[in-house]
Amino acid sequence: MTLKRLFIQNLRNLNSVDINPSDRVNLIFGENGSGKTSVLEAINVLALGRSFRSHKHKPLIHHDQLEFTVFGKVKADDGADVPIGINRQRDGSASYKANGNLVPSAADLAVYLPIQVISADTFLLLEGAPKVRRQFMDWLVFHVEPKFFPLWKDCQRCLKHRNSLLRRDRMPSNNGGRSLELASWDQELAFLTEQIDILRARCVEQFKVSFYDLLKEFISLDGISIDYYCGWNSDKLFAEILHAGLERDIQLGYTQIGGHRADLRITVNGQDAAEILSRGQQKLLVCALKIAQGFVFSQMTGRKTIYLVDDLPSELDEKNRTLLAKWLDSMETQVFITGVEQDSLLSIWQNIPNVVTKLFHVEQGSVKEIVKTFVE
Repeated sequence: MTLKRLFIQNLRNLNSVDINPSDRVNLIFGENGSGKTSVLEAINVLALGRSFRSHKHKPLIHHDQLEFTVFGKVKADDGADVPIGINRQRDGSASYKANGNLVPSAADLAVYLPIQVISADTFLLLEGAPKVRRQFMDWLVFHVEPKFFPLWKDCQRCLKHRNSLLRRDRMPSNNGGRSLELASWDQELAFLTEQIDILRARCVEQFKVSFYDLLKEFISLDGISIDYYCGWNSDKLFAEILHAGLERDIQLGYTQIGGHRADLRITVNGQDAAEILSRGQQKLLVCALKIAQGFVFSQMTGRKTIYLVDDLPSELDEKNRTLLAKWLDSMETQVFITGVEQDSLLSIWQNIPNVVTKLFHVEQGSVKEIVKTFVE
């Protein structure tokens, strides 16, 4: 998958942008506040329906406009061009299109445009809440396991209904401490959760193999371990644990265990990696996680991941910027990288031969292509 055309209208300070990116490396430079990160946000919105900086849609709309539009033309694996687009209104309404047809949600666009983001916020992957790592894990499961998303949606629905029942003041007890209605939801929730767990566990095991091999190239770090936590004590059936914790759930008013508590536990010699690694080591570890994600996705599907790298020069030193660039180049995938200075961006690729690159300058919300291509 590659993005052949990107059209942006009224997103943040980008009034009207229409560019044809390189299939490989796209370097985007400009002063802080010029709109270069907004270009990456637009691609993220096109793929996921939201920005990687915030889930709120109103800040994305230009201050004097009522809506924004992002359109892209994607080159599919079979060589066909697939148009996809999203329009978001200030009142919250949204429309999504793929191949000329309206589609129900942004998830339908994500299938056409798999992306990975490396930005300052990406480093929360280690020190952030379990939700951040769960989303990272589920990205791979979503893209390689077709059954996952329908199961996940149904599971969220069950969880919502169960929590609603738990918050009721009175629940008639006709089934060993549970209402018949709650027992029915518990049965379905248990089935869906265990199915999701199987898919997650399978993907994580495949991911770990590639990650451990790749990590050696990024950083010398003994004792690193990634362990999948399913959200409950996996020695017992989830249905049994769900029933055993019912009284506590009623007191709390929500379901305290389950797949919605799943996590990737990243440790070094048994200790939380975020607590003992330096900031520089954390950045390299996160880069390895992101690159490994793309490798596994490619191995399992035969497709490519598009990488969005925001302000690379400020996040990594020169040696490790070059290392990351070499790995991205070896994946033969499309990359969009932002930075303040043109020379700093170009220098990253000087030692990588035969890279087809496009250079874009962003100034006051407009985007101009500076160099069409350079090779060697």
